[in-house]
Amino acid sequence: MIELLIVIAVLGILAVAVLAAINPIEQINRSKDTGSRSDAEQLLSAIDRFYTSRGYYPWQNEPNDGNEGALNLSLANIKQLNGVLNNLVTATGELKESFRKRIVANDYNTLYLYNRGTQGDSTYACFIPKSKAFLDEAENRCKAGMPDDFGLDCNALAVGGNYYSCLP
Repeated sequence: MIELLIVIAVLGILAVAVLAAINPIEQINRSKDTGSRSDAEQLLSAIDRFYTSRGYYPWQNEPNDGNEGALNLSLANIKQLNGVLNNLVTATGELKESFRKRIVANDYNTLYLYNRGTQGDSTYACFIPKSKAFLDEAENRCKAGMPDDFGLDCNALAVGGNYYSCLP
């Protein structure tokens, strides 16, 4: 009986050690961050395809309406940019309606868009990571220096000490 209790105790200690090494919550957060990164890349690709086919950005009404920099004040919450999503979903079919519904859902990690508005600038899609690995990556990227066309001080954009992960 004592041997059985010792074996159960040893198995319990091993189970705790394995769970600590795996850290399932970190793994779940990392998978969510990977999904957010993938969605940001898909959104940026759709914006690029829209621009290529139409000659203007989806936040503009036409090529010469002067709103190239409509997103240049701060990071714009994609959930509030219904016109942009509408152009990408219905006007050109660059995105599916199911994608739109998913990224504007209340429980989804919010994506933000930024374009400084100067000719030749990149459009950025950003999100606040949930996992330690992505948070560290975002902080290191910020401290290493963002591209010139980003135009924002990413240190000033840190929310609660957490940096945005931004993709050009």
